[in-house]
Amino acid sequence: MNTIFKELLPVEKANELLAIGKIKTLKKGDYFIRAGAIPKKIGFIKKGLFRYVYINSLGKQFTKGIILEDQFIASYSAMISNEPSYFFIEALEDSEVFSIPHKSWLNLVETDAFWMKFLLKLVEKGFITKEKRERELLLLNAETRYVNFLKEYPNIEDRIHQTIIASYLGIQPESLSRIRKKIAT
Repeated sequence: MNTIFKELLPVEKANELLAIGKIKTLKKGDYFIRAGAIPKKIGFIKKGLFRYVYINSLGKQFTKGIILEDQFIASYSAMISNEPSYFFIEALEDSEVFSIPHKSWLNLVETDAFWMKFLLKLVEKGFITKEKRERELLLLNAETRYVNFLKEYPNIEDRIHQTIIASYLGIQPESLSRIRKKIAT
């Protein structure tokens, strides 16, 4: 049995998923999903690190989320509405993703109650993450957001550039530098 889904799924269900997808290798800076394109796949991060990022017309980047190994990635709302994604899913380091075509995924979900329940759990997890992120951005100061970031993503600072962390926190890189100096003392 391939260990790509570790303890996430029973063996028979993991094998069903393995039968409909394939491993894709992405280099640092590659996109799994591009803004402006209608997404046709979901992914499971086997190895690597990704971010959801908006890029405005001036090239300014806004990091919506950071996604680690053993998690699913998708521009799901765009995919289910058959509309272009508003954000990119960018590899922040060389990565391996198990890519699943949306049509094949839909077939599983529509024909087996297990996969519908599984999808519901993924959607619930995404909703909880989104609500927590919004709450922190609206109610917490930058220093507290940074401390929470370090707790949520231990040892990640060596894996990504500080400008991405600042973007995720909704602050300027200079502000992050000040916060890091303050915490270090």
